[in-house]
Amino acid sequence: MTDDSPGPAAPHPAAPEVPAVPGTPQASHPPVATDVPAAPEAAPVGTGGPTGAEPRQRLHPLSPVLQGAKSLVVVIAGLSWSTLSRVGFGWFAVLVAVLALGATVLAVVSWYNTGYHIVGRELRVHEGLLWRRTRAIPLERLQAVEVVRPLLAQLTGLAELRLEVVGGGKTEAPLAYLSVADAARLRQRLLAVAAGLPDGATTGPAAQPAGLPQPGGDVAAPADDREPAGRSLHAVPNTDLLVSQLLTPQAFLLPFGVAFVVAQFLSEGSWSFIAVASTLTAMAGVLLQPVRRVLDDWNFRLARESDRLRIHNGLLETRMQTVPLERVQTVGVTWPLLWRMKGWLRLRLEVAGYSGGEADDRNRPDRLLPVGDLAVGAAIVDEVLPGVTLTALPLTPPPTRARWLHPLSARVLGAGLHERVFAVRSGLLTRQLTLVPYARMQSVRVVQGPAQRRLRLATVHVDTAGGSGAAAHDRDLTQAWALAAELTARAHAARRAR
Repeated sequence: MTDDSPGPAAPHPAAPEVPAVPGTPQASHPPVATDVPAAPEAAPVGTGGPTGAEPRQRLHPLSPVLQGAKSLVVVIAGLSWSTLSRVGFGWFAVLVAVLALGATVLAVVSWYNTGYHIVGRELRVHEGLLWRRTRAIPLERLQAVEVVRPLLAQLTGLAELRLEVVGGGKTEAPLAYLSVADAARLRQRLLAVAAGLPDGATTGPAAQPAGLPQPGGDVAAPADDREPAGRSLHAVPNTDLLVSQLLTPQAFLLPFGVAFVVAQFLSEGSWSFIAVASTLTAMAGVLLQPVRRVLDDWNFRLARESDRLRIHNGLLETRMQTVPLERVQTVGVTWPLLWRMKGWLRLRLEVAGYSGGEADDRNRPDRLLPVGDLAVGAAIVDEVLPGVTLTALPLTPPPTRARWLHPLSARVLGAGLHERVFAVRSGLLTRQLTLVPYARMQSVRVVQGPAQRRLRLATVHVDTAGGSGAAAHDRDLTQAWALAAELTARAHAARRAR
């Protein structure tokens, strides 16, 4: 285990860093993946292995259909308009059909040779025809499990299971596709094995996938994903979600952009096709982010089951995420400028080990509350960090001389030591509050820049396994070193108390 500090400290007797402790999420090697030639003794999908392990399970039989449909969309998008005009509609349709048929055949072959099963404390996924590839994913490094249902999967009653593990460069073992009930059952079993429970036990109201050993108890898996399991914490009204995205800079400035376009059109008399297309593309780009947030957070529901959070959200693509509370590194509270008139805030999580290599950050399980008032936010924070009250944090501002570095926002900056968390406040237009539990701290650093050295100020950085951590900006130099020492001591005490 190593402690990776993002940067060097100021020249001063270094504050002791928090050592890595067994059980704390740390970066590690990615899941094992091996490519070996097909061996005569390799068991086919659906049969027991040579050592009598449980049978491998296939994906849902409709999986090749969905994969072929996705390939068809890619093929049609890849064929240009000039191809259609050059060969004619008939030959164009034949070309599309041939390519789509080939993609479907390949999808069927891939499905036939793909299987998964649990061996001990590993999930093993087998793929390949001529060259067999086996991915062994240690479940003790499991960070989060989510059930994703794209639009086509919703129409066919299927779901995709995605796993996040420590040190993975991307989402591991995307099993696409399973029935919703089988995905829910397999998720429960993976979480049970990851928690160290006996194989076959579950952590919630779900049973095993079809064909796998059944757990004790008579509670069946839910037939669909309409409601997250466990105790309901909050459901975000869709009207609040829509209004919150209207109170964003993009939506607020949109009327001015439309007025500018109309004025230009009236002054010019006519526009070329390129000018119209460029203008529409620019306006679509402005609206993309709020529209995507509405689609992603539609019907957002938060529930708690034992020591896990269940998050359900999405319109065109529904997602049901399971996040263990022990993996939560920080909780972030944000008050956007235009939301303050309604008293709204947003809550975010930082989860250790979640894949940072994904091109689309929508896959990250960082949503805790897309929009809500202070009372709802405080109640949810108390669920995640028991005993922490948003309105009673001991935040102290930096010294007066820090105004030379932050003339407008110095009065907003603050940091303090709560009984359970280190709290940091920042931001002028968009207010932000970061809460870091002491037990999640990986290292503490004191950093001074050239201007800070002249003013005898320093910034105290707290690093976590999730990556971002928190920073108390421009503290008095003596107080900064005292704060670093106190944070280190509290981190050690919190680790020993676990």
